[in-house]
Amino acid sequence: MTKNKLHFIITGGTIDSYFDPITEKTLPCEHSYIPKFVDILKLYESITFSEVFMKDSRDINDKDREKILQEIEKSNSTRIIITHGSYTVAETAKYINTKTEKIDKVIIFVCSMIPINGFAPTDAGFNLGYAVAKSQDLKNGIYVCMNGKVFAPEEVVKILSEGRFGSIYKK
Repeated sequence: MTKNKLHFIITGGTIDSYFDPITEKTLPCEHSYIPKFVDILKLYESITFSEVFMKDSRDINDKDREKILQEIEKSNSTRIIITHGSYTVAETAKYINTKTEKIDKVIIFVCSMIPINGFAPTDAGFNLGYAVAKSQDLKNGIYVCMNGKVFAPEEVVKILSEGRFGSIYKK
């Protein structure tokens, strides 16, 4: 495995969505904007991208989670960032955590409340940058990085009334 190699696994979600004025909803883009955004950052590491699917996270099921797990297992990177929708990111992180016996990688789930492309301001760029930075110093394991904080899969919860994530253990 390559330590300096960062692998993005892309699954859709709000971070990779657009606003449809007809339905007045955000819908997943056909293809991810994340590779273009990350390219703009000019990071000092080798980066690969895998677009597993582009779905609203409310439509993600266990078959989809298995596809994410397979992508993690075949990755030769020790650092993986998974872009995901905010509604079920905790569920997917928990699923991956229970299906992985020995975790020899840093696996970070990240999402946003506002799409990365076409919206200003948006939390997406900050959340992605934070995930990249934390991937360099966290111990092997599975995490969710949101709102400038690192959460374990078993503790993270989306707080709709606040528009951010928190821990079930602390306020």
